[in-house]
Amino acid sequence: MSFELEMPRTIDAAGATFSYLQRGNGPALVLLHGVGSGARSWVGQLKGLSHAFKVVAWDAPGYGQSSPVAAAQPDASDYAERLRLLLDALGIERLHLVGHSLGAIIATRFARDAGNRLLSLTLAAPSSGHAALPPQERIRLRDARLDDLREFGPAGMAQRRGPRLVSDGASSAVRDAVVETMSRIIPSGYAQAVRLLSVSDTANDLAQLPAGLPVQFILGGKDVITPSAATLKIAQVRPQAQVHTLDDCGHALYLEQPEAFNRLLVDFMATDTVGSA
Repeated sequence: MSFELEMPRTIDAAGATFSYLQRGNGPALVLLHGVGSGARSWVGQLKGLSHAFKVVAWDAPGYGQSSPVAAAQPDASDYAERLRLLLDALGIERLHLVGHSLGAIIATRFARDAGNRLLSLTLAAPSSGHAALPPQERIRLRDARLDDLREFGPAGMAQRRGPRLVSDGASSAVRDAVVETMSRIIPSGYAQAVRLLSVSDTANDLAQLPAGLPVQFILGGKDVITPSAATLKIAQVRPQAQVHTLDDCGHALYLEQPEAFNRLLVDFMATDTVGSA
């Protein structure tokens, strides 16, 4: 898999810098990556969907050239507000939104507060957040990630954690792409995102979404990071949502099977939002 794309664009808004990748024209499709990733991981969607959509993949605050949020212990609203600033700066009023893993936490909070800006919401291998866990377990999970970062640095941590994001059947090119992208994380931005994960509760935000918002879940059948059972439990909060499983995928499902993932996105957006873009 090649990550050959144009250089990230940058834009400033309200004193913050954002880096992002953008391709195509049409209805806006905005992509939010996970905790160990970045905008460049969405190469299969930037290349595969830009014939029909304006595809925008952000570097979350503290990733790439994007300014970090101010709070050492942020919550999802800090990141959702940054997403609003970016969309406003790009002149994107209405959009289809996709969040993967930690990105799903941000996407769901944005959807909760965005009024009628969203045309649809896709949560791919979503993280449930750790807020509902017992305090000691929440602390253990947070500290395990931060300890790996301190001990091994981004590159060493990527070698240890990256391969777990894909299935055993993933190609070496996909596995290498996941590891290489994770190795580029900025320690301070990653640490903030880990702390965000620790205090988040996706199901709680999901329960507060507008009733008419089309929502779908896409699961990886071999995901060991956010296993299918955990995602299905979250999905029960939104019983009208569509749920799809890519059986032979791990956590980085949009990288492992970009064509199948893209088909699910296109079919969902066409079915649920005809005439609303």
